[in-house]
Amino acid sequence: MAKEDKIVFCTGGGCTAKLGAGVLSHILEKLPRGEKDPDLLVGYDSRDDAAVYRITDDIALVQTVDFFPPMVDDPYTFGQIAAANALSDVYAMGGEVKTALNLVCFPESMDLNILGEILRGGAEKVAEAGGILAGGHSIADTGVKYGLSVTGLADPRRLTANDTGKPGDKLILTKALGVGLICTANRVGEAAPGAMDAAVASMTTLNKSAAEISRSYDVHAATDVTGFSFLGHLHEMMGGRLSCRIDGSAVPVLPGAWQAADDCLYTAAGQRNRNHTGPFVRFENVPFAMQEILFDPQTSGGLLLAVAPEEAESLRDELQKAGLPAQIVGEITEKRDAEIVVSYPE
Repeated sequence: MAKEDKIVFCTGGGCTAKLGAGVLSHILEKLPRGEKDPDLLVGYDSRDDAAVYRITDDIALVQTVDFFPPMVDDPYTFGQIAAANALSDVYAMGGEVKTALNLVCFPESMDLNILGEILRGGAEKVAEAGGILAGGHSIADTGVKYGLSVTGLADPRRLTANDTGKPGDKLILTKALGVGLICTANRVGEAAPGAMDAAVASMTTLNKSAAEISRSYDVHAATDVTGFSFLGHLHEMMGGRLSCRIDGSAVPVLPGAWQAADDCLYTAAGQRNRNHTGPFVRFENVPFAMQEILFDPQTSGGLLLAVAPEEAESLRDELQKAGLPAQIVGEITEKRDAEIVVSYPE
């Protein structure tokens, strides 16, 4: 790619561009829903990662869509990240990717070579996922946005919804946190050496391997950690009926994220996450920088798995052998006064 083939770095790119958690809730509640269909196993009212529709006793469709503005200057890398992020929802539901459709917003005045590189990056990730890129839709816009509509297949009896965890389950996080903070630091030229490379490597890594490995274990619930942050997606996993304890020191963090938080290089989305999820969280001796990392919006983040306690260490070890920075970060409990308690060693 020519050196000049770059896209303008977006101040609200990636999953930081999402509307804040809860913004659409009151609107969605008023939408007509039609007659209840017993084959719609997961719909938009569950706050889950994708919709799931049962076709037969053995086959269910998993459908999802995700797109956003760029958070990196290189269009090929942006295409990879956006595609990996969209594909992740299928993995979180326990499905396999089958087809994908491109979603593109692009200025007609911009160099089409840039668009070609974005689409090339996305197409390569779809192929890596084992899916088929089957078409798409584009519109002329004032800025660049890209993503995918993805269809997968799953066994309806083995779905991993986000709120079906059980007391005693161990929580495993498969990727390190901090990409939002690092991207913000990079945008203003303050990222620690190597931090952006590590963030890009994380964001372009598919959750395919983590999902495939976890299928051999007793995983009761799963979600991917994206724009609503680790704590925001954890709050959704509790579903209003469970609580959990998190060991903040066990949470994997990308190099440079802590420094960015210490330097107050926060995102607006991170502060929206704190405002929305903060009332459900009690921090015990947790440094403020670590709190910001836990509220940091992730783009193409890892899977957060609720797994039977007797299998947690084996699953973590197998994930680590596959090259993933997976860690056991906490435990689900019966519902308590504080939904999420995050502690840190003295």
